Amino acid sequence: MNELSIWPDTASSHGRIAAEALKRLVRGAFLVWVIAVMTLHASPTMAQNREKVKVIFEQALPNVQGKKMVAVTVSYPAGAKSLSHRHAVSAFIYAYVLSGTVRSQVDDQPAKVYHVGEFFYEVPGSHHRISQNASNKEPASLLAVFVVDAKDAPLTAPDKGTGSQ
Repeated sequence: MNELSIWPDTASSHGRIAAEALKRLVRGAFLVWVIAVMTLHASPTMAQNREKVKVIFEQALPNVQGKKMVAVTVSYPAGAKSLSHRHAVSAFIYAYVLSGTVRSQVDDQPAKVYHVGEFFYEVPGSHHRISQNASNKEPASLLAVFVVDAKDAPLTAPDKGTGSQ
């Protein structure tokens, strides 16, 4: 006689347990797949809404002891913005719009839109409340030149509670 005819309940019990385990495994695999797909699709979108900063020049100023000049390009995809932030406390910043239009607000000044060829500056200790691409259709970029104490780092820090920059 085979085992099924002697122990019929055991065989069906093992079958039910195996079926339940398989269901849990399939559900778990499906959940992992859904999370992976959401992450892959969400990451590019989130990255596209943030600026990209690239240091293009850094040099000690030989005639100004303890100071250096740092130049960065800030590239904004359409609709992108920076987090509200502050720069190193010694930083004097000159910003020149290279392409597109940039909306900026420093301290309690009114927000202003700057076009290609226009510039603005930030004095040491300023709070940069708004820095963003003013267009939802076209990219924008600017050149920011910092004159800063040689030992000041980082150049930019997001406001507390706004995430990382």
